[in-house]
Amino acid sequence: MKLAVLTIIILALSFVLLGVKVLFVKGGKFPTGHVGDSAALRSKGIGCASHNDKQK
Repeated sequence: MKLAVLTIIILALSFVLLGVKVLFVKGGKFPTGHVGDSAALRSKGIGCASHNDKQK
């Protein structure tokens, strides 16, 4: 029983810490993980594979 409670506490803490920006910043949102939205990758000419497939 102690292990289940500890697991639930760790999971809840993880969700809160991952969502700090979303929960506590007005208008906050999760950062996008999409390759095409990264300026650094776009400057190197790296794009999304599915977007590249649509262009062909």
